[in-house]
Amino acid sequence: MASSTSKPRLENKVAIVTGGAQGIGECIVRSFVKHGAKVVILDVKDDQGELVCQDLGSEFVSFVHCDVTLESDVENAINTTIARHGQLDIMVNNAGIIDDPKLNILDNDLAAFERVISVNLIGVFLGTKHAARVMIPKCSGSIITMASVASITGGCTSHAYASSKHGVVGLAKNVAAELGKYQIRVNCISPM
Repeated sequence: MASSTSKPRLENKVAIVTGGAQGIGECIVRSFVKHGAKVVILDVKDDQGELVCQDLGSEFVSFVHCDVTLESDVENAINTTIARHGQLDIMVNNAGIIDDPKLNILDNDLAAFERVISVNLIGVFLGTKHAARVMIPKCSGSIITMASVASITGGCTSHAYASSKHGVVGLAKNVAAELGKYQIRVNCISPM
């Protein structure tokens, strides 16, 4: 059992959480702050992101507007984090969307499919790429991606969502194999 005088687990750590303005992302932000991290929320929901910052305190949490499908937004957010805190220790690729659960492939729309893939897979690719860019020189860091049980099962979600979550698991495995030599951990979490 840890003593009451032990330092918080994430003290002196800086984390980014995409999609951190609500839902699972907000819970991650709150947990990280509770454990001593400074957190930067990346989201397109400006008002909700700012409310989380106000609630937790600007000395612990800040907000950067970021559309994870735009490389310039993600690159800017990582650069802003480094400028503000001097480091990035933890990247949580949490932002994600789900489309209507059309289980019949014939009912699926290409634009809706591409939108889900763009946020859920390309967003993770961009977050991982730019986090790695600043973690590799330090030879440390942790990149965590939210996958889903849909990444290991079929027939329970839409084709786009299942495809995107299968994709992030494959991406994480590939990046883990590459970044391990830099002491960077890469993992997926699959909530229900």
